Amino acid sequence: MASLALGVGNALADEVKVMNSGGFTAAYKALGPGFEKATGHKLSTAWGPSMGKSPEAIPNRLARGEHADVVIMVGYALDDLIKQGKVVPDSKVALADSRIGLAVRAGAPKPDISTLDAFRDTLLKAASIAYSDSASGVYVEKEMFRKLGIEEQVKGRAHMIEKTPVGSVVAKGDYEVGLQQVSELLPVPGTTFVGKIPEAVQSITTFAAGVPVNAEHPDAGRALIRYLASPAARADIERSGMDPVVDPKAAQ
Repeated sequence: MASLALGVGNALADEVKVMNSGGFTAAYKALGPGFEKATGHKLSTAWGPSMGKSPEAIPNRLARGEHADVVIMVGYALDDLIKQGKVVPDSKVALADSRIGLAVRAGAPKPDISTLDAFRDTLLKAASIAYSDSASGVYVEKEMFRKLGIEEQVKGRAHMIEKTPVGSVVAKGDYEVGLQQVSELLPVPGTTFVGKIPEAVQSITTFAAGVPVNAEHPDAGRALIRYLASPAARADIERSGMDPVVDPKAAQ
């Protein structure tokens, strides 16, 4: 039934090249095998952030001429690629919303972040704070600290972590607390997920998928996007710590 819904049940199998950003990783890994089974296509995946200076960042990969049939990344970063003529405009489909959470090293006391004051106090007491080099980290650095009124107090203790999952540096004890999208914190061993940060300073990042203009298998790429946006995918997206988005374009 899944293959009929995708409209590719009788298509020749292709190797679908995907560039995937960290926030959607857990959901993608859970859903990928089902897509391969339903369609016969095989997924070949490159990983990298939605933005930033690292060579692995999706915009930098495309700028070097790397080919992909699908990119999965932060929605506004995907919009930038559409404006640059690198992604087909009508291929964009929203997949999920992601909120920021906080984690500590496994075995460490769980700090209180249940209220805005408690969250602020936790960050002020933390010896060190790690945040990502993608959308959530940009927000933390440029806006959240300022909203909390602690921008000056955390200077020197708060650091953007490039390329590496924030949870991994927290698990090693390099940083006392880590801030990143929930879906990226949950899978990291050696950490305790404390919870989502208060809504008053929360930032919701929408992840979306699109087909690059240099896609070698655009039809298969669109089939993958439909699969990731289908009702059957929602349970895995929720388990990953994200909130599914119903995009009417997904059925097209």
